[in-house]
Amino acid sequence: MKELLLRNVPLFAAIPPDELTTLSADLQHLTCPAGSILIHEGERSDRVYIVLSGLFEIVKELGAPGEHVFGLRGAGEFLGEMGLLNEDGLRTASARAVADAELIELTRADFDQLLRRYPAIAYDMLRVVSKRLRDSNDAVIHDLQEKNRQLQAQNQQLARAYADLEAAQAQLVEKEALERELRLARELQESLLPRRLPTPPGFDVGARMVAAHEVGGDFFDAFPLGDDSLGLVVGDACGKGMPAALFMGLARSLLRAEAGRAASPEAALRSINQHLCEMSTAGMFVTMLYGVLDCSTGEFDYARAGHELPLLWDRSGAPLALPRANGQPLGLLSDPAIDVRTVRLPPGGMLLLFSDGVTEATDARGDFFGMERLQATAREHVGAPAQQLCDRLAGTLAVYRGTSPQADDITLLAVRSVLLEG
Repeated sequence: MKELLLRNVPLFAAIPPDELTTLSADLQHLTCPAGSILIHEGERSDRVYIVLSGLFEIVKELGAPGEHVFGLRGAGEFLGEMGLLNEDGLRTASARAVADAELIELTRADFDQLLRRYPAIAYDMLRVVSKRLRDSNDAVIHDLQEKNRQLQAQNQQLARAYADLEAAQAQLVEKEALERELRLARELQESLLPRRLPTPPGFDVGARMVAAHEVGGDFFDAFPLGDDSLGLVVGDACGKGMPAALFMGLARSLLRAEAGRAASPEAALRSINQHLCEMSTAGMFVTMLYGVLDCSTGEFDYARAGHELPLLWDRSGAPLALPRANGQPLGLLSDPAIDVRTVRLPPGGMLLLFSDGVTEATDARGDFFGMERLQATAREHVGAPAQQLCDRLAGTLAVYRGTSPQADDITLLAVRSVLLEG
């Protein structure tokens, strides 16, 4: 019975039926009678709950004069996720059963294990958290506007106006809490990026990403493919903020799924494009450069779908010109043009993959950082470790921008060959 209920939970849609059977047997099953409190605001916990049946109210300031119900969670939904995502494990609201309920309980260890095996779960959870934050934020703004209209209509009633101002201040505090939860969404997005870069013999890998907003649309990845190959990818989802971040998570998950089974980088990108087009993602698209580095020969076979052309230098810092052809983003066309190339990373040389947020960074006058400055800055650090090159480039961009706002995400992925000829 519990297994049948789990199949109706959207968060577990990506889990195969046989594994769902095992999962239903392993997870803790709970019942919660109507009127009981499942979660208390301010408590510490590392549990998240999936509602199988019943209904819960999400409450701020439970039992206080300012008690406020700002959401309902029913069958198929999860609750308590902020206690799981918060580093300190603090609950940000209470949950009270409106009707008799049945739930399953996920510990932090259970969630981490599921996330490692099914990365798409993180995308689904991020999508739901995003909608909840947006709905809560809209409700706060609506309430503030309503309070303002009341104050204008009752400006002669000073005592009433003072009480309303206090209520508005409390709502501003709540809005700050919502912004903090948005920062936690960024931490969840960053958890999709590699925490440790691979260290193949004879090569040095470095990376740096600086999001323009709390969450962004850029991503990178570096992962082993067999004993002597390394997968490298940089992508840029259209737009900014939460929609781009959600689309980024989807594209990254598809790339990881296709990389291990595709016959070539081009085949992987075409398969990803097919999936994105079938999902009807409302005009969203992603540019991507994905390649496989043969660590025994230094050859880099890559496919480029509308993304920036990579840069390559020899050991002396001299740039090596790379051929290019048209490439089109993924997710828009059924048969996009993809630029397919093979280049060789020379001994002591450096390869750099990057997003357009690097060259299109602007200073206070609105002038672009541009390719010439990128080439000149990188050339000075070709002999340095790959991570140092990425960090120096990010620092140079920050100085160049000065006080002007960062308009787009900045992503850098560098590989240096440390092999010497002879």
